[in-house]
Amino acid sequence: MGFVKRIRDITMATLNDRLEKAEDPVKLIDQFLWSTRDEIIQAERLHHQYLNHSHQLKSQWLNAEQQIERKEYQAMIALKAGEEMIARSALSEKTMLVESANSYRGLYEQSSGSLLELEDQLRELRQEYQLVYDKRSYYVSRMESLRLQQRMNERMSFNNSNNPAEVMRKMDSRLNEMENESQSLREVRKNNGGIYGDPTVASRQSLAVDREMEQLKKKLNGEGWSL
Repeated sequence: MGFVKRIRDITMATLNDRLEKAEDPVKLIDQFLWSTRDEIIQAERLHHQYLNHSHQLKSQWLNAEQQIERKEYQAMIALKAGEEMIARSALSEKTMLVESANSYRGLYEQSSGSLLELEDQLRELRQEYQLVYDKRSYYVSRMESLRLQQRMNERMSFNNSNNPAEVMRKMDSRLNEMENESQSLREVRKNNGGIYGDPTVASRQSLAVDREMEQLKKKLNGEGWSL
């Protein structure tokens, strides 16, 4: 017999599977704990009602047993006094009381069995609640570890992109490039100084350089430079 109405959308049978798929397992566990706690309260209330009912049935059964003994004693006294009719009347009442006592006893035994079953269900609910509550602590710690790991990964990624050694390597490369350009410019200027020493040669070379310069400017303009 099931006494506690199952109102949970999540049961122990499905909780583990859903936990592995849940984006927020702690929230899922809290839902389970809330619904299980509601069932426990409902079961405790029902247990209290059953316990009172069982006590009443037992009291009625024992009261009937006492009346049976009393009617039997009255019948015995009446029979000793020669009052057979009174004795028969007392025994008749005793017979009805025996039936009543047996009925109350049957109800009491049935109620006691149901009470034991309800206590088993209540014990199971409490064990489920404690088990999942302990699991909640584990998942809270697990999610915190994951959050910290993600923060560490983000920091490591940032540090890698701003690695001092990599920054210095790029800076050295740029400085070397600038030094090479400066050296090339000095060599060009030095060579130009030799050309301009001879006016004829300088004039002829100047025209050639002008043509080369124009071609170079056109080439650079074609590549997007504005000269």
